Formats: sequence, C-alpha cells, structure tokens
Amino acid sequence: MSIEADRPVPARRRRNTGRSILLVFLAIFVIAALSSVAFIANLAHTFNSQTQSIPHAFPQERFRPVKPTEGPAAQAQNILLLGSDSRGDGLNLAEAGDPSNQRSDTIMWLHVPADRHHLYLMSIMRDMWVDIPGVGPAKINAAMAYGGVPLVVQTLEGLFKTRIDHVAVIDFQGFKSVTDALGGVQVNVPLDFTSVHGNFTFKAGPQKLDGDQALAFVRERYAFVDGDYQRVKDQQLFLRAVLNEVMSPATMTNPFKVTTLVKEISPYVSVDSTLNAATLGALALSLNGVRGSDVIAFTLPTLGTGTSADGQSIVLADDNALTAIGKALNNDTLGEYLQTAGLG
Repeated sequence: MSIEADRPVPARRRRNTGRSILLVFLAIFVIAALSSVAFIANLAHTFNSQTQSIPHAFPQERFRPVKPTEGPAAQAQNILLLGSDSRGDGLNLAEAGDPSNQRSDTIMWLHVPADRHHLYLMSIMRDMWVDIPGVGPAKINAAMAYGGVPLVVQTLEGLFKTRIDHVAVIDFQGFKSVTDALGGVQVNVPLDFTSVHGNFTFKAGPQKLDGDQALAFVRERYAFVDGDYQRVKDQQLFLRAVLNEVMSPATMTNPFKVTTLVKEISPYVSVDSTLNAATLGALALSLNGVRGSDVIAFTLPTLGTGTSADGQSIVLADDNALTAIGKALNNDTLGEYLQTAGLG
C-alpha cells in the first residue's frame, strides 16, 4: 500500500480542566464526598441504575497485554474514553462487541498515575491509519464498526502494548443534557461559522449556549477548512467551560443541581461492568488534590496526513511515538516522557 504524506501535524499539548464527561463525573463525586452519606448513596444509585453496562468491553484475555504487578505502574489506571455521535441499534451492537455501522467519533486515553498528582488525557486522531487485528490496515475509528468496543480495546492495547483498565462510551447527546442542566454554558467561540447540524450561526466571542446550540457546536466539522481538527478544539473549549461550571461554588453548594446533573448525564454513558459508582467514587477521592492545572492534555504525535491506496484521507501513525508512549504508560513515567518530548 502506498501512502503519500501531505503535511506534518505537530504534536499538540494543552493544559486544561478536562475534556470528557467522565471528568465531569469525577468532579461531581468529589463534591459528593464532601456531603452527607445519604446524598452520596443517592448519587451512586442514580449512576448505577441509569448508566448502561457494556456487556463485553474487553477482548479475550489471550489477546491482551499483562498489567504490571509491581511498582507504581501496578497502581496506575488507564481508561479508554470513546465519544459517539449516534445512539441506537448500531451503538448497542458495537457495545455488545458485534459488527455495526458505528464508528468512534472521539478517542481519548486517560492515564491516572500511581501518585494521583496529575491526570494525563491523550487524544487519538480518529483517522489514524493502523493495523486492526483480524481486519488489516484501516482508520482506527473503523475498529468499532468491525468488532465493537472489544476490537477498539484490542487495537489500542496492541499499539501501546499497554492494558486498558476501564472503558466508557459517551453519546454526544449528553452534551445537550448537561448544558441544559447547568442552565447554559458560557463559551468563547473562536471563529464565525454556521453549523450544518441545526443550522445555528455562531459569532466569534463569548456567548452562552443552550443545549441544542452546544450539541451543534461540538458536532460541527464541515464548516471548517481543517474539519476535524477544529472540531476537536471546539470540544476542548466546550468541555473546559462545562467543568468550570460544575466546579463553581454555585454548583458545588447546590445538592439539587448536582443530583440533576448526574440524572441528566447518566443515560448517555455506557461503562464496562467494573466501572460502577463505587469504583468511580474511590478514584475521585484519590484525586481530590488534583486541580485544573494538574490535568495535562495532549494529542498523540503523528507523521502528518496522507492518502491511502484506495483514496482515503488518513493520518499517518508515528511508530516511534507509539513505542515511547507505550513504554511510559507501562512504567508510569508519562509525565517524564511528555517533558522530554516537549509536550509537558
């Protein structure tokens, strides 16, 4: 297969307050930990009863790397976050591990180090050209369609030679619900555009988005010259704004608002069978010293963009970066790697 490189895409690093609804859940459970036992129990019941369980989130054990049993890496956690832009039969099949028409629109790897001093959030370009087990060369987001969540996990574990501990699949409709539950979210829109989804017009500058506007904002890519790259930036902006709202005094001191948030978000989240409220709550408590400046987000380095033999526009994988990051994940030295690579 011949691939022609078009342009380099430099590795990008951002330091922000989080880019996933799972981080919003972590913030909510930290708030709950400061509240009454009854309140915590109520939130836990809501989360466990309304989130959906992924029946087969992981591949067969014989296909998986072994998690370290000694040293800091044994206490570290790796959580795969998948964003989906459509819920229904296709996503249900994908979560069950069956072939479907569902692709993962957003792929993020959350690394929680053993010392719990930081969170590392790595974005993986969905058009990165990789070898999908049992399929062959394809865009990484196609793994969901070929073999559901288990094949996505197997593909990523194979790339990094690192075991994934938990998986969460988040539907984009959750952005609408959480926005309305917060009474709107203030976002500094970076540039003028009109969305294809919903035909909303956005003007550059600060504006408060309601749920429908927020959903259109995080979905849009066709209105931009650089397509998915700008969409990723917009999702970062929006989710930073959401987490700022969640962690604000107006929310933190309002149990009713916190409960409403959990009720509104939970139906749009699917998790592996072990990522329940108890697990999430324990993780949140271990991270109670982490602040926004301690969340380090970066994009997996690539070799730029190119074209596959069958004419697809693709992102070229950087094998050296995959090897180095995999080693850092397995040694729980990701922070040191990012500093050495100029990403942290």
